[in-house]
Amino acid sequence: MKDVFQQYAAPLLEEYPVLQEFVPTLDRPFFNISLWENFNWIATKITNGKFIPDKFEFIPGKLPLSTLPEVLAAITTYYVVIFGGRSVLRGNKPFKLNFLFQLHNIFLTTASLTLLFLMAEQLIPMIARNGLYYAICNIGAWTQPMVTLYYMNYLIKFVEFIDTLFLVLKHKNLTFLHTYHHGATALLCYTQLVGETSISWVVISLNLGVHVVMYFYYFLAARGIRVWWKEWVTRFQIMQFILDIGFIYFAVYQNAAHLFCPSMPHCGDCVGSTAATFSGCAIISSYLILFISFYIEVYRNKGTKKSRVIKRARGGVAAKVNEYVNVDLTNVSTPSPSPVRRRK
Repeated sequence: MKDVFQQYAAPLLEEYPVLQEFVPTLDRPFFNISLWENFNWIATKITNGKFIPDKFEFIPGKLPLSTLPEVLAAITTYYVVIFGGRSVLRGNKPFKLNFLFQLHNIFLTTASLTLLFLMAEQLIPMIARNGLYYAICNIGAWTQPMVTLYYMNYLIKFVEFIDTLFLVLKHKNLTFLHTYHHGATALLCYTQLVGETSISWVVISLNLGVHVVMYFYYFLAARGIRVWWKEWVTRFQIMQFILDIGFIYFAVYQNAAHLFCPSMPHCGDCVGSTAATFSGCAIISSYLILFISFYIEVYRNKGTKKSRVIKRARGGVAAKVNEYVNVDLTNVSTPSPSPVRRRK
Protein backbone atom coordinates (compact mmCIF):
# COMPACT_ATOMS: atom_id res chain seq x y z
CA MET A 1 0.00 0.00 0.00
CA LYS A 2 2.81 2.36 0.90
CA ASP A 3 4.68 1.65 -2.38
CA VAL A 4 1.56 2.30 -4.49
CA PHE A 5 0.82 5.50 -2.62
CA GLN A 6 4.40 6.76 -3.02
CA GLN A 7 4.36 5.99 -6.74
CA TYR A 8 1.45 8.35 -7.39
CA ALA A 9 2.29 10.89 -4.70
CA ALA A 10 6.07 11.03 -5.34
CA PRO A 11 6.14 14.61 -6.73
CA LEU A 12 4.15 15.94 -3.79
CA LEU A 13 6.29 14.02 -1.27
CA GLU A 14 9.48 15.37 -2.81
CA GLU A 15 8.21 18.92 -2.53
CA TYR A 16 6.89 18.45 1.02
CA PRO A 17 9.06 15.81 2.81
CA VAL A 18 7.09 16.27 6.05
CA LEU A 19 4.17 14.42 4.39
CA GLN A 20 6.24 11.21 4.46
CA GLU A 21 5.12 10.75 8.05
CA PHE A 22 1.48 10.55 6.91
CA VAL A 23 1.88 7.93 4.17
CA PRO A 24 -0.66 5.15 4.95
CA THR A 25 0.53 1.66 5.87
CA LEU A 26 -1.40 -1.60 6.13
CA ASP A 27 -1.57 -1.38 9.92
CA ARG A 28 -2.22 2.36 9.88
CA PRO A 29 -4.36 2.94 6.78
CA PHE A 30 -5.55 6.39 7.83
CA PHE A 31 -2.61 8.74 7.12
CA ASN A 32 -0.30 6.53 9.20
CA ILE A 33 -2.15 7.61 12.36
CA SER A 34 -3.11 4.94 14.88
CA LEU A 35 -6.76 5.65 15.54
CA TRP A 36 -6.92 2.92 18.19
CA GLU A 37 -3.99 4.33 20.19
CA ASN A 38 -5.50 7.82 20.11
CA PHE A 39 -8.92 6.47 21.03
CA ASN A 40 -7.39 4.50 23.90
CA TRP A 41 -5.60 7.60 25.22
CA ILE A 42 -8.67 9.88 24.91
CA ALA A 43 -11.10 7.38 26.48
CA THR A 44 -8.72 6.74 29.37
CA LYS A 45 -8.30 10.47 30.04
CA ILE A 46 -12.01 11.32 29.77
CA THR A 47 -13.07 8.50 32.13
CA ASN A 48 -10.13 9.09 34.49
CA GLY A 49 -8.93 5.54 33.96
CA LYS A 50 -12.30 3.88 34.57
CA PHE A 51 -12.56 2.77 30.93
CA ILE A 52 -9.31 1.74 29.23
CA PRO A 53 -10.12 0.26 25.80
CA ASP A 54 -6.83 -1.69 25.67
CA LYS A 55 -7.75 -3.54 28.86
CA PHE A 56 -11.46 -4.00 28.29
CA GLU A 57 -12.97 -7.47 28.77
CA PHE A 58 -16.57 -8.43 28.13
CA ILE A 59 -17.62 -10.31 31.27
CA PRO A 60 -21.36 -11.13 31.48
CA GLY A 61 -22.83 -10.08 34.80
CA LYS A 62 -20.14 -7.49 35.55
CA LEU A 63 -21.02 -4.95 32.85
CA PRO A 64 -24.21 -2.99 32.14
CA LEU A 65 -26.73 -4.89 30.00
CA SER A 66 -24.51 -7.96 29.84
CA THR A 67 -27.06 -10.60 30.87
CA LEU A 68 -30.21 -11.77 29.09
CA PRO A 69 -32.65 -10.73 31.89
CA GLU A 70 -31.23 -7.18 31.82
CA VAL A 71 -31.53 -7.00 28.04
CA LEU A 72 -35.11 -8.31 27.99
CA ALA A 73 -36.05 -5.93 30.83
CA ALA A 74 -34.59 -2.95 28.92
CA ILE A 75 -36.38 -3.89 25.69
CA THR A 76 -39.67 -4.48 27.54
CA THR A 77 -39.31 -1.10 29.26
CA TYR A 78 -38.75 0.49 25.86
CA TYR A 79 -42.04 -0.88 24.52
CA VAL A 80 -43.97 -0.01 27.69
CA VAL A 81 -42.67 3.57 27.64
CA ILE A 82 -43.33 4.27 23.96
CA PHE A 83 -46.77 2.66 23.72
CA GLY A 84 -47.82 3.75 27.20
CA GLY A 85 -46.46 7.23 26.56
CA ARG A 86 -48.40 7.50 23.30
CA SER A 87 -51.63 6.69 25.13
CA VAL A 88 -50.93 9.12 27.99
CA LEU A 89 -49.95 12.00 25.69
CA ARG A 90 -52.79 11.49 23.20
CA GLY A 91 -54.74 14.55 24.36
CA ASN A 92 -51.72 16.84 24.72
CA LYS A 93 -50.07 19.13 22.18
CA PRO A 94 -46.98 17.75 20.39
CA PHE A 95 -43.60 18.76 21.80
CA LYS A 96 -41.20 20.49 19.40
CA LEU A 97 -37.81 19.55 20.95
CA ASN A 98 -36.02 20.53 17.74
CA PHE A 99 -32.70 21.41 19.40
CA LEU A 100 -32.60 18.18 21.42
CA PHE A 101 -33.49 16.22 18.29
CA GLN A 102 -30.60 17.83 16.42
CA LEU A 103 -28.24 17.11 19.32
CA HIS A 104 -29.35 13.48 19.46
CA ASN A 105 -28.81 12.96 15.73
CA ILE A 106 -25.43 14.68 15.51
CA PHE A 107 -24.25 12.61 18.51
CA LEU A 108 -25.29 9.34 16.83
CA THR A 109 -23.74 10.47 13.53
CA THR A 110 -20.42 11.19 15.26
CA ALA A 111 -20.48 8.03 17.39
CA SER A 112 -21.31 5.82 14.38
CA LEU A 113 -18.58 7.41 12.25
CA THR A 114 -16.01 7.03 15.04
CA LEU A 115 -16.78 3.34 15.57
CA LEU A 116 -16.82 2.73 11.80
CA PHE A 117 -13.31 4.15 11.34
CA LEU A 118 -11.96 2.33 14.40
CA MET A 119 -13.42 -0.93 13.11
CA ALA A 120 -12.07 -0.36 9.59
CA GLU A 121 -8.58 0.15 11.02
CA GLN A 122 -8.78 -3.31 12.61
CA LEU A 123 -10.37 -5.03 9.60
CA ILE A 124 -8.20 -3.75 6.74
CA PRO A 125 -4.96 -5.47 7.84
CA MET A 126 -6.86 -8.55 9.05
CA ILE A 127 -8.57 -9.14 5.69
CA ALA A 128 -5.48 -8.17 3.65
CA ARG A 129 -3.27 -10.69 5.49
CA ASN A 130 -5.73 -13.54 6.14
CA GLY A 131 -8.59 -13.20 3.67
CA LEU A 132 -12.32 -12.59 4.01
CA TYR A 133 -13.24 -16.11 5.13
CA TYR A 134 -10.81 -15.85 8.04
CA ALA A 135 -12.31 -12.49 9.06
CA ILE A 136 -15.87 -13.81 9.16
CA CYS A 137 -15.39 -17.36 10.41
CA ASN A 138 -12.09 -17.75 12.31
CA ILE A 139 -11.76 -17.33 16.08
CA GLY A 140 -8.63 -15.27 15.40
CA ALA A 141 -10.90 -12.47 14.15
CA TRP A 142 -12.49 -12.23 17.62
CA THR A 143 -9.82 -9.83 18.92
CA GLN A 144 -9.79 -7.71 22.05
CA PRO A 145 -10.12 -4.36 20.19
CA MET A 146 -13.02 -5.72 18.10
CA VAL A 147 -14.85 -6.96 21.21
CA THR A 148 -14.44 -3.49 22.75
CA LEU A 149 -15.96 -1.89 19.67
CA TYR A 150 -18.75 -4.49 19.53
CA TYR A 151 -19.74 -3.70 23.11
CA MET A 152 -19.69 0.06 22.50
CA ASN A 153 -21.86 -0.39 19.42
CA TYR A 154 -24.19 -2.60 21.47
CA LEU A 155 -24.66 0.13 24.10
CA ILE A 156 -25.43 2.67 21.37
CA LYS A 157 -28.37 0.49 20.28
CA PHE A 158 -30.06 1.45 23.56
CA VAL A 159 -29.28 5.13 23.01
CA GLU A 160 -31.06 4.77 19.66
CA PHE A 161 -34.24 3.90 21.56
CA ILE A 162 -34.53 7.66 22.06
CA ASP A 163 -35.41 7.89 18.34
CA THR A 164 -38.82 6.47 19.14
CA LEU A 165 -39.24 8.62 22.23
CA PHE A 166 -38.94 11.70 20.03
CA LEU A 167 -41.61 10.30 17.71
CA VAL A 168 -43.94 9.74 20.68
CA LEU A 169 -43.38 13.23 22.10
CA LYS A 170 -43.92 14.77 18.65
CA HIS A 171 -47.10 12.68 18.13
CA LYS A 172 -45.66 11.04 15.02
CA ASN A 173 -46.88 7.73 13.64
CA LEU A 174 -45.16 4.62 15.05
CA THR A 175 -44.68 1.96 12.39
CA PHE A 176 -44.27 -1.72 13.18
CA LEU A 177 -40.94 -1.90 11.36
CA HIS A 178 -39.48 1.00 13.33
CA THR A 179 -40.45 -0.27 16.78
CA TYR A 180 -39.67 -3.91 15.98
CA HIS A 181 -36.31 -3.04 14.43
CA HIS A 182 -35.02 -1.19 17.50
CA GLY A 183 -35.84 -3.97 19.94
CA ALA A 184 -34.74 -6.78 17.63
CA THR A 185 -31.41 -5.11 16.76
CA ALA A 186 -30.50 -4.63 20.43
CA LEU A 187 -31.26 -8.30 21.07
CA LEU A 188 -29.30 -9.31 17.96
CA CYS A 189 -26.20 -7.40 19.11
CA TYR A 190 -26.41 -9.04 22.55
CA THR A 191 -26.71 -12.60 21.20
CA GLN A 192 -23.72 -12.14 18.88
CA LEU A 193 -21.59 -10.54 21.60
CA VAL A 194 -22.26 -13.38 24.05
CA GLY A 195 -22.00 -16.02 21.32
CA GLU A 196 -18.65 -14.66 20.04
CA THR A 197 -19.56 -14.76 16.36
CA SER A 198 -16.66 -13.42 14.31
CA ILE A 199 -18.99 -12.42 11.48
CA SER A 200 -20.49 -9.72 13.72
CA TRP A 201 -18.37 -7.02 12.11
CA VAL A 202 -20.14 -7.44 8.75
CA VAL A 203 -23.59 -6.53 10.06
CA ILE A 204 -22.25 -3.92 12.47
CA SER A 205 -19.98 -2.07 10.04
CA LEU A 206 -22.69 -1.95 7.36
CA ASN A 207 -25.17 -0.72 9.97
CA LEU A 208 -22.74 1.95 11.18
CA GLY A 209 -22.20 3.16 7.62
CA VAL A 210 -25.94 3.45 7.03
CA HIS A 211 -26.44 5.20 10.36
CA VAL A 212 -23.80 7.82 9.57
CA VAL A 213 -25.82 8.81 6.50
CA MET A 214 -29.24 8.36 8.11
CA TYR A 215 -28.67 10.31 11.32
CA PHE A 216 -26.84 13.07 9.47
CA TYR A 217 -29.84 13.33 7.14
CA TYR A 218 -32.16 13.58 10.16
CA PHE A 219 -29.94 16.30 11.60
CA LEU A 220 -30.05 18.30 8.35
CA ALA A 221 -33.83 17.81 8.08
CA ALA A 222 -34.26 19.14 11.63
CA ARG A 223 -32.23 22.18 10.55
CA GLY A 224 -34.61 22.70 7.65
CA ILE A 225 -32.00 21.74 5.04
CA ARG A 226 -33.28 19.72 2.09
CA VAL A 227 -30.90 17.34 0.34
CA TRP A 228 -31.11 15.60 -3.04
CA TRP A 229 -29.92 12.25 -1.65
CA LYS A 230 -32.91 11.65 0.68
CA GLU A 231 -34.00 8.48 -1.15
CA TRP A 232 -30.47 7.08 -0.91
CA VAL A 233 -30.95 6.68 2.86
CA THR A 234 -33.55 3.98 2.18
CA ARG A 235 -31.52 2.58 -0.73
CA PHE A 236 -28.51 2.13 1.55
CA GLN A 237 -30.74 0.36 4.09
CA ILE A 238 -31.95 -2.03 1.38
CA MET A 239 -28.37 -2.72 0.19
CA GLN A 240 -27.27 -3.27 3.79
CA PHE A 241 -30.09 -5.75 4.33
CA ILE A 242 -29.24 -7.72 1.17
CA LEU A 243 -25.54 -7.96 2.09
CA ASP A 244 -26.42 -8.94 5.67
CA ILE A 245 -28.63 -11.76 4.41
CA GLY A 246 -25.93 -13.05 2.06
CA PHE A 247 -23.16 -13.12 4.67
CA ILE A 248 -25.33 -14.45 7.51
CA TYR A 249 -26.81 -17.28 5.45
CA PHE A 250 -23.32 -18.23 4.27
CA ALA A 251 -22.05 -18.41 7.87
CA VAL A 252 -25.12 -20.33 9.06
CA TYR A 253 -24.68 -22.86 6.27
CA GLN A 254 -20.98 -23.33 7.12
CA ASN A 255 -21.79 -23.84 10.79
CA ALA A 256 -24.73 -26.18 10.18
CA ALA A 257 -22.84 -28.28 7.61
CA HIS A 258 -19.82 -28.59 9.90
CA LEU A 259 -21.87 -29.60 12.94
CA PHE A 260 -24.71 -31.65 11.53
CA CYS A 261 -23.77 -32.79 8.02
CA PRO A 262 -19.98 -32.82 7.45
CA SER A 263 -20.42 -34.67 4.15
CA MET A 264 -22.00 -31.59 2.57
CA PRO A 265 -19.63 -29.27 0.66
CA HIS A 266 -18.47 -26.41 2.87
CA CYS A 267 -15.35 -24.38 3.64
CA GLY A 268 -15.16 -25.28 7.32
CA ASP A 269 -16.64 -24.19 10.63
CA CYS A 270 -17.78 -20.66 11.35
CA VAL A 271 -17.09 -19.83 15.00
CA GLY A 272 -19.83 -18.77 17.36
CA SER A 273 -22.25 -20.55 19.62
CA THR A 274 -25.08 -22.46 17.95
CA ALA A 275 -27.65 -20.35 19.82
CA ALA A 276 -26.06 -17.11 18.57
CA THR A 277 -25.82 -18.44 15.01
CA PHE A 278 -29.44 -19.47 14.67
CA SER A 279 -30.95 -16.61 16.70
CA GLY A 280 -29.02 -14.15 14.52
CA CYS A 281 -30.27 -15.92 11.43
CA ALA A 282 -33.85 -15.81 12.74
CA ILE A 283 -33.75 -12.06 13.43
CA ILE A 284 -32.17 -11.26 10.07
CA SER A 285 -34.70 -13.55 8.37
CA SER A 286 -37.53 -11.64 10.03
CA TYR A 287 -36.36 -8.56 8.10
CA LEU A 288 -36.56 -10.68 4.94
CA ILE A 289 -40.16 -11.57 5.81
CA LEU A 290 -40.97 -7.86 6.08
CA PHE A 291 -39.63 -7.30 2.58
CA ILE A 292 -41.63 -10.26 1.27
CA SER A 293 -44.69 -8.69 2.90
CA PHE A 294 -43.87 -5.47 1.07
CA TYR A 295 -43.73 -7.34 -2.25
CA ILE A 296 -47.03 -9.14 -1.63
CA GLU A 297 -48.78 -5.94 -0.52
CA VAL A 298 -47.64 -3.90 -3.52
CA TYR A 299 -47.40 -6.35 -6.38
CA ARG A 300 -49.81 -9.16 -5.51
CA ASN A 301 -52.66 -7.45 -3.65
CA LYS A 302 -53.00 -4.80 -6.34
CA GLY A 303 -56.49 -3.61 -5.48
CA THR A 304 -55.90 -2.66 -1.83
CA LYS A 305 -55.74 0.91 -0.56
CA LYS A 306 -52.22 0.42 0.77
CA SER A 307 -51.03 -0.92 -2.58
CA ARG A 308 -52.36 2.14 -4.40
CA VAL A 309 -50.83 4.57 -1.90
CA ILE A 310 -47.41 2.90 -2.09
CA LYS A 311 -47.40 2.73 -5.88
CA ARG A 312 -48.11 6.46 -6.08
CA ALA A 313 -44.94 7.24 -4.10
CA ARG A 314 -42.50 9.18 -6.26
CA GLY A 315 -39.12 7.60 -6.91
CA GLY A 316 -37.89 4.05 -7.24
CA VAL A 317 -38.17 0.99 -5.03
CA ALA A 318 -36.49 2.79 -2.13
CA ALA A 319 -39.21 5.45 -2.09
CA LYS A 320 -41.92 2.80 -2.16
CA VAL A 321 -40.31 0.82 0.69
CA ASN A 322 -40.06 4.01 2.72
CA GLU A 323 -43.75 4.74 2.05
CA TYR A 324 -44.67 1.14 2.94
CA VAL A 325 -43.16 1.31 6.42
CA ASN A 326 -44.37 4.84 7.18
CA VAL A 327 -47.83 5.17 5.64
CA ASP A 328 -50.69 5.80 8.06
CA LEU A 329 -53.78 4.57 6.21
CA THR A 330 -56.17 6.27 8.66
CA ASN A 331 -54.92 9.70 7.55
CA VAL A 332 -54.47 9.03 3.83
CA SER A 333 -57.19 9.33 1.22
CA THR A 334 -57.69 6.39 -1.11
CA PRO A 335 -56.19 7.22 -4.52
CA SER A 336 -58.26 6.38 -7.55
CA PRO A 337 -57.10 3.45 -9.68
CA SER A 338 -54.69 4.29 -12.44
CA PRO A 339 -56.42 4.52 -15.83
CA VAL A 340 -56.01 1.50 -18.08
CA ARG A 341 -53.64 2.25 -20.94
CA ARG A 342 -55.10 1.39 -24.31
CA ARG A 343 -52.93 0.16 -27.09
CA LYS A 344 -52.97 2.30 -30.19
